[in-house]
Amino acid sequence: MRHTTRYDYGEDVSVSHHLLHLTARPHPRQRVHQSALTILPAPAVQSSHTDYFGNTVTYVAMQEPHRQLVVTAESEVEVVPPPPLDAASTPSWEHVRDSLGGLSGPEDGAEVVQYRFDSTLVAASPTLQDYAAQSFTPGRPAAEAALDLMRRIHDDFTFDPAATTIATPMAEVMRHRRGVCQDFAHIVVGCVRAMGLPARYVSGYLRTLPPPGRPRLVGADVSHAWASVWCGAEAGWIDVCPTNARRADQDFITIAWGRDYDDVSPARGVLMGAAGHTLSVSVDVEPLEDNEAS
Repeated sequence: MRHTTRYDYGEDVSVSHHLLHLTARPHPRQRVHQSALTILPAPAVQSSHTDYFGNTVTYVAMQEPHRQLVVTAESEVEVVPPPPLDAASTPSWEHVRDSLGGLSGPEDGAEVVQYRFDSTLVAASPTLQDYAAQSFTPGRPAAEAALDLMRRIHDDFTFDPAATTIATPMAEVMRHRRGVCQDFAHIVVGCVRAMGLPARYVSGYLRTLPPPGRPRLVGADVSHAWASVWCGAEAGWIDVCPTNARRADQDFITIAWGRDYDDVSPARGVLMGAAGHTLSVSVDVEPLEDNEAS
């Protein structure tokens, strides 16, 4: 997997500081075999730490004049498909909502419940609640409701890269029913939270080359986003991709998760100098051939 971000500045940038979420995150279905960042020109300061949500964040400081910045993230990961899900056997969404306070163990109450509340870019609203209620009908199993919501967003909204920016309010996305994967993930998160359940925003990538006989996924070759919905202590977090109307599987590579895009943006920074800039991003995700004898 390779993600290259290139900034070209109109004038010299004398100093810049950047925070990068570009390192693949280990989790029960994803093993990170190796990961590296290459930054040109070489930064004066570079350090990494684990943020509040458990993601790897890299801080970079550029202290020499430069007119270009190129950041390349390369990772080799192993992803396994999620276990089979019997959505109808999950508890009702009301039961999941009402039992959040009784969680214990690895997924304790504080870790899960924090994703139930409004965040910077995602706030519950009557519009979101009304839309969600069509899927979260009384007594419906939580996973069934989450998957139905995913499919409805896929059917009701049009993928249109020209329709929004990351600053476009959710109310506008709901009104025009157009956007990109980040918008659709936010809508899932907002709808689920509007019903009182936890949901988190997941940032990552899609496999560039689909397996034989399968169609190319929408969102390949760029950063992708989907949502993760808490469906009870037994089922745990269920990752759903409304852009492609499917559960996240071995085609999905996780980089980071948080409350919304603002927690996990791939790159952000401040700089002194420059008269505007252009940005180009390229992503390649390809399967590795395993030539070793079994």
